[in-house]
Amino acid sequence: MKQTMKRISGTLIVIALLSGLTGAFAFSLASKAINGNQSGTSTPDESLVEEQGIMTLSKDDSMPTQHIDLTKAAEKACTAVVYIKVTIAGEKRTIEYSDPFSDFDDFFGEFFGRRGQGGTQRRQIETPKRQGAGSGVLISSDGYIVTNNHVVENATEIAVTLNDSREYTARVIGLDPDTDLALLKIDGSDFPTLTIGDSDALKVGEWVLAVGNPFNLTSTVTAGIVSAKARGMGANKGGIESYIQTDAAINAGNSGGALVNARGELIGINAMLYSQTGSFTGYGFAIPTTIVKKVVNDLQQYGKVQRAMFGVSGMTLHDYIEAKKAEDEQKDVKEKDKFKADFGTNEGVYIAEVTPDGAAAEAGLKEGDVIVSVDGKKITKMSELQESTTKYHPGDKATVGYIRDKKELTTTVTFKNSQGGTKVVKPQNFETLGAEFKELSDALKKDLKMSYGVQVTSLSEGPLKKAGIEKDFIIMQVNNQNIKTVSDLESAFKSAQNSETRTLFIWGKYPSGKTGSFAVELGDE
Repeated sequence: MKQTMKRISGTLIVIALLSGLTGAFAFSLASKAINGNQSGTSTPDESLVEEQGIMTLSKDDSMPTQHIDLTKAAEKACTAVVYIKVTIAGEKRTIEYSDPFSDFDDFFGEFFGRRGQGGTQRRQIETPKRQGAGSGVLISSDGYIVTNNHVVENATEIAVTLNDSREYTARVIGLDPDTDLALLKIDGSDFPTLTIGDSDALKVGEWVLAVGNPFNLTSTVTAGIVSAKARGMGANKGGIESYIQTDAAINAGNSGGALVNARGELIGINAMLYSQTGSFTGYGFAIPTTIVKKVVNDLQQYGKVQRAMFGVSGMTLHDYIEAKKAEDEQKDVKEKDKFKADFGTNEGVYIAEVTPDGAAAEAGLKEGDVIVSVDGKKITKMSELQESTTKYHPGDKATVGYIRDKKELTTTVTFKNSQGGTKVVKPQNFETLGAEFKELSDALKKDLKMSYGVQVTSLSEGPLKKAGIEKDFIIMQVNNQNIKTVSDLESAFKSAQNSETRTLFIWGKYPSGKTGSFAVELGDE
């Protein structure tokens, strides 16, 4: 028994020694490989290294070993990201309701010679105030703040709180629903700011920080990587979408906050999240600074965004091909008659329609062409085309590359404004309508048997008078919207300025009961 134990112990010692020698040999090889690379001497044969289970990297494939420090970027962003609290005033509304006692009133009213009101009564109510919250980013030391349009739209009060708890009242400089961006201003100086970086230089896989105020928790920082660029989500119907997609957590309240690169530069404004639960479940989306810079500059200089109209409608080429294939399958088309996807390219934007007399039509582009570049920048999908053209103003020119009949061609496009001209469209003040207004008093509503309206109290030279509207006319609808207050009329005026027609279609009545409808053109200036 003792001899057996001695033999077993001896075997274990030999195994342990062999293992030690093997480890020492491996360590020696690894040390030589490392020292050899540092001193310029030759490295062990790769096959030998692989056989021994040792990993080594060639100089071309070596990965950086430095640690990515995001603390400085986070510190910069936190001081420049603000908390925005908005208040939306209640509205006065006239509601109709059924009165259960009205039938008795009608019966006895007829008996005593009074006319009943039927079964319907009217009552004026006021809806309660609403409040919301979001984030914003200070982009200048004198107090300009960029945020999302949906954060401040329709707000009657906007309160801004800085990271150091200072509080300010903000005013709206301009809104742009098409890109979901807004520019605010607070009074003061020496505010902390974020440098606006170049989102075009951003790479997929790059580390980013999302900074904002989710769930009313101020100065919250989350980290992630860029998952995709120029992502279109279809959430902003008719708007411009070319989002930076990131897996940095974005939740309710992050809207309008900063997406920051590792250098602490602003490269996007957080706008939305993709979720089936209402909270973060994987991806957030930010508006890139290529779009932000153009919108901010236009709002500061002109008060509205100068949209360069291309004059085409279409879709990503790949989506068009898939849609045509699906259409053939649904119709059970014979093989010889099926759609043939032979464009000479697999990437680009397919032109489905060209606006007559538009910029693209004048440049010679046609239905069926595939746009592949704008001023040398490669275009692979519709969101990239939208992002590329946002930087231009009406009257600007761009070289557009396209494919027709499998041949790559170029043309020069001169962008137009929404009215078909090439001039910058400047917004008008509400006063340029050349009129003064007042809301109908309760007494006047009763006399005229009207429940709402805004009356023209005076007229001077301007669009209203030119259209044929006279003093005392009561405006009841503008562009199919009921006008109950002067603020309603001003909102309709601002919306019309941003429309393609720039026209107020007005309907209403005179005190005599005569109705009237007018088309008031606002013009370009």
